[in-house]
Amino acid sequence: MIKVVRGNPTPEELAAALAVVQVRAAAATGAEPDTTPVSEWSDPAARVPARRTPHPGPRAWRTSYWPR
Repeated sequence: MIKVVRGNPTPEELAAALAVVQVRAAAATGAEPDTTPVSEWSDPAARVPARRTPHPGPRAWRTSYWPR
């Protein structure tokens, strides 16, 4: 776990610092990042049934945001 002790970093600065820590940790263990291309045919999202999309109408604002 990483804790910011001093200062108030922006989300971009914090993301950059965490990326450096992750790369250094991967290099220390000798692990190579997985760069094998993944076929879209094997995408798990393709197996999820499609949700109905909201249709315009008098109550469309109610379905404008559906939680996943």
